[in-house]
Amino acid sequence: MFTYLKTHSAPIIFALVCGLLYWIFAYELERSDFSKLIALYTGLFFLTYAIIRMHGWNFWLLVGIGIALRFIFLPAIPNLSQDFFRFLWDGQLVSQGVNPYLFTPDMYMSGAEIASDINLEHASELHSGMGELSAGHFSNYPPVNQLLFAIASLLGGKSILGSVIVLRLLIILADLGILYFGKKLLEAFKLPVSNVFWYFLNPFIILELTGNLHFEGVMLFFLLASLYLLQRGKWFTAALLFGVSVSVKLIPLLFLPLFYQYFVDKGLFSKGFWKLKYFFWTVIGTVILTFLPFLSSEFISNFTATIALWFQDFEFNASLFYIVRWIGVEINGWDPIKIVGKITPFIVLAFVLALAFFRSNKNTPQLITAMLWSIAGYFLLSTTIHPWYVATPLVLCLFTKYRFPILWSAAVFLSYSAYGESGFKENLLLVSLEYTIVLGYTAWELWKFRQAKVGTTSS
Repeated sequence: MFTYLKTHSAPIIFALVCGLLYWIFAYELERSDFSKLIALYTGLFFLTYAIIRMHGWNFWLLVGIGIALRFIFLPAIPNLSQDFFRFLWDGQLVSQGVNPYLFTPDMYMSGAEIASDINLEHASELHSGMGELSAGHFSNYPPVNQLLFAIASLLGGKSILGSVIVLRLLIILADLGILYFGKKLLEAFKLPVSNVFWYFLNPFIILELTGNLHFEGVMLFFLLASLYLLQRGKWFTAALLFGVSVSVKLIPLLFLPLFYQYFVDKGLFSKGFWKLKYFFWTVIGTVILTFLPFLSSEFISNFTATIALWFQDFEFNASLFYIVRWIGVEINGWDPIKIVGKITPFIVLAFVLALAFFRSNKNTPQLITAMLWSIAGYFLLSTTIHPWYVATPLVLCLFTKYRFPILWSAAVFLSYSAYGESGFKENLLLVSLEYTIVLGYTAWELWKFRQAKVGTTSS
């Protein structure tokens, strides 16, 4: 034991320092203290970089470190995000057999007739904790996500902390699943297995998913499992898991058109097209089945209206949109988000279709690369990019030659500068810095790989 500790002293010491910094993050940090937040985060990122670069070959040691660092947060109430209050609210409703899409928390608190037969534990605390924005809108979390909230409500008893611990354990289990399938895919693609630690040890992932209880990791677990099974030719099971992934977070729907070439170009056209058609309908059918218990005309109206808010009302940490907004204000004197929000989905769809039909996506690595560019393009055009959104391009990039999402996972924490002691106000200089770093590095990677391709062709 002593010999082992002596041989692996460097990563263990680095991990202990990381553990201290995570403990401060979990129990001693106020979100409004941006200087302290960014200093801690910078330290964590450099230490993690050193651990992965020097000891990425030691798979099980780094797995152990990643698990241990996550468990530091186990009894912690999230301090960087208030979304979990809404998770627990919706979870209590579902656990009581109530459709969470039919009324807002504000409606419940005002004594609306629709909520008269419902008894929620800690209702006032959850309502005030989630904030006015969430309390005034209908739920936008898909059914499988709602099921996980309900499990936390049932297993957590009447305790907010107990429910938080259950949510956290579910997210940690999903991360272990990503570790498993990520390793399998990397081995299948003959890529370094150590790539997976840019997810599993990444401070961004540990803080935003394990710490702040965001469910991108659960969605990505099902997505990676789907891609692994697809790689092995098990398209039906892959489609089922892909559909479950959509029912955790809707974002994988963006990737569906990209499967066109993957199936059609395998073997005879007719056979490939048959698989494509049934893969598509199996995914859609799975999603519809998960929504069936909640379906009603009110649900469709409420859910679609809430989703539309992300395109036409909310603005946070955007990139190109802020330039468009500045031009609109300068020329017309008003914010063009309503117009931009209606146009953006069509631009994104056109971009994804272009990737689907004019780019080679004939094998799984090429398919994942197309997914990476699809989500990156979508985020570039979006009006709202919360930090945890970056988990999706981060996971996808591990199976490609591109690394800009890793840098993005570091730079995106600059967006927390918006939460100051005097209230919410974005620092557009820091937002500009974030996207200058990310887009600059992306452009450099594209140039570098293009030059390498030209050099290979000429030789």
